[in-house]
Amino acid sequence: MNTTKLIAAIIVIALIGLPTVSFARARGGGYGGGYSSGSRSSGAPGSMGSRGSRTYDQNGAKPIEQSVTPKPSAAAPPSAASSQAPTAQPAPAMQPSFMQRNPLLAGLAAGVAGSYIGHLLFGATDSSASTTDAGETSTTAGGSNSTGILLILMLLGAGAFYYFLKVRRSPSPDFSGITRSSAVSGSLLSEPSTTTLQTTAVASEVTSADKAVFQQLLTDVQSAWSNQDLAGLRRFVTPEMLAYFSTALAEQTSLDIANHVEDVVLLQADVRETWVEDTTHYATIGLRWSARDYTLSLTKRRGEPGYLVEGNEEKPTEASEVWTFMRYQNGKWLLSAIQQ
Repeated sequence: MNTTKLIAAIIVIALIGLPTVSFARARGGGYGGGYSSGSRSSGAPGSMGSRGSRTYDQNGAKPIEQSVTPKPSAAAPPSAASSQAPTAQPAPAMQPSFMQRNPLLAGLAAGVAGSYIGHLLFGATDSSASTTDAGETSTTAGGSNSTGILLILMLLGAGAFYYFLKVRRSPSPDFSGITRSSAVSGSLLSEPSTTTLQTTAVASEVTSADKAVFQQLLTDVQSAWSNQDLAGLRRFVTPEMLAYFSTALAEQTSLDIANHVEDVVLLQADVRETWVEDTTHYATIGLRWSARDYTLSLTKRRGEPGYLVEGNEEKPTEASEVWTFMRYQNGKWLLSAIQQ
């Protein structure tokens, strides 16, 4: 009886505790901390967003854990591949011989050689086996020799004539007068289409005006986050980042808590990377700021136990993150990625 009660108690604890543990892991930690200062109150990873072709590059910050940008397939390092098996060197191509390049001439030569050898063998036998008089025998042998020589000359002449025609009909191509400017549109020599997406990284300068915009975006994003204002966030972030913020705010609403990041003061900003892909400009900035970062319970009143879930309403704390901003052509900058 006691064993049955023990088993039942274990099952009940497992059913109650398992969802709690899973939900705590989904939050990534405790309640406090802004979405953009640790993501401890959100179900999304701490590093998210898109950095164009450099989304998954190692830039010294926490790698992007969630992004709509497809992750490149992992390829084996060249050193590992070379250590497993030696690289096979291609064998040099052998040039075909003259007979291989001219099979007809080879056949003619073989026929001539065969006829000549046969004439020597069988002609000599016939002449030696003749029982006619000496004059007739010498005349027959001489006629046979003349016929063989004439046949050889005819075969050699036919081969030379064929070779001459083949060389004249297939002259070497001359490309000296063809340039890309004179090539017909659509041909293989014409210039490639300019509509291809250019992903080559091009250096891009960040002006003092851009830095002022980045600083203002830091304050605006934290303010909209603290007020749970998705409409406000939409003006400052990309659609992908807006989806992550929306998910995090929905989780806060479900937990009846609210995170606040107030009185943001930028302490340091370092430009880490700037590049251009097609018509999109990117800038990755290392930010360090101080702010009052705290989380409150929405079901309790001030002064009640549990009202302050985490953080300090009065004392500011410092946070450091790497933010990536993007803009199309000369448009306004938007927050496109956050790395811890």
